[in-house]
Amino acid sequence: MNINKIRSNSLISIYQAESGHPGGVLSSIDLIAYLFMKEMNYDKKDFSKKERDRFILSKGHCAPALYAVAAEVEIIDKSRLNGLRKINHELQGHTHRGVTPWVEASTGSLGQGFSFAIGEAKGLKIQNIDNRVYVMLGDGELQEGEIWEGTMFAGHHKLDNLCAIVDYNKMQSDDFNENIMGLEPLADKWKSFGWHVIEIDGHNFDEIGNAFGDARSEKEKPTVIIAHTIKGKGVSYMEGSPAWHGSLKLSDEDLTQALLELGATEEEIQGYINE
Repeated sequence: MNINKIRSNSLISIYQAESGHPGGVLSSIDLIAYLFMKEMNYDKKDFSKKERDRFILSKGHCAPALYAVAAEVEIIDKSRLNGLRKINHELQGHTHRGVTPWVEASTGSLGQGFSFAIGEAKGLKIQNIDNRVYVMLGDGELQEGEIWEGTMFAGHHKLDNLCAIVDYNKMQSDDFNENIMGLEPLADKWKSFGWHVIEIDGHNFDEIGNAFGDARSEKEKPTVIIAHTIKGKGVSYMEGSPAWHGSLKLSDEDLTQALLELGATEEEIQGYINE
């Protein structure tokens, strides 16, 4: 899989939209790409089948990451990415199931996507459907009380078909997590609610694959993968900087430097800027 190409496409869509959240988009792409390319069981032409794995992006503001992955696996045409955030376009700034049926849930209000995922996992259990539900959470999102109510519910009901992924890039909208509301000891908190906990490097595909395999083999508890990531991964001036959370506009110079670092040619970059 060409991860740098997916990262580039997500940034190009944010540039063309003149608004977006590049930092968290870049930190989450490896995990989302692995799910759609290697892990999940789904039919990219028919998302109406009950017998399918589901992915919910609870951190809905990072929708460009999901859209770029969807384009890479041909769920949507890559040409649609240039309509991000445009009026009457299906690719809105936060995922919207009403206009993108392949998106499992409309998200944006932090915490709600997690609750939705728990409901889907419980519903599959009730119907004896042997598929899995994956949900990605932002680390700042974990400060929502709704998260911990849901965590308690899922642990109590032993939803072993549920796998949460925390994009643990250590930053949120305004600053580092630790300066706003610290999350540690994070693994111990999830364990105390009856979850199977795995910690990985969220940019290492071997560790990502092993973690999802471990989650599949767990038959008594829901699983949370705490994925240690880098906000702005792949772009030097964004990495580790809360300033690139969003919403912000990428300048021509910003896009040029980012795409060069991700392997694009100057000719390709000029084509994007001149569109």
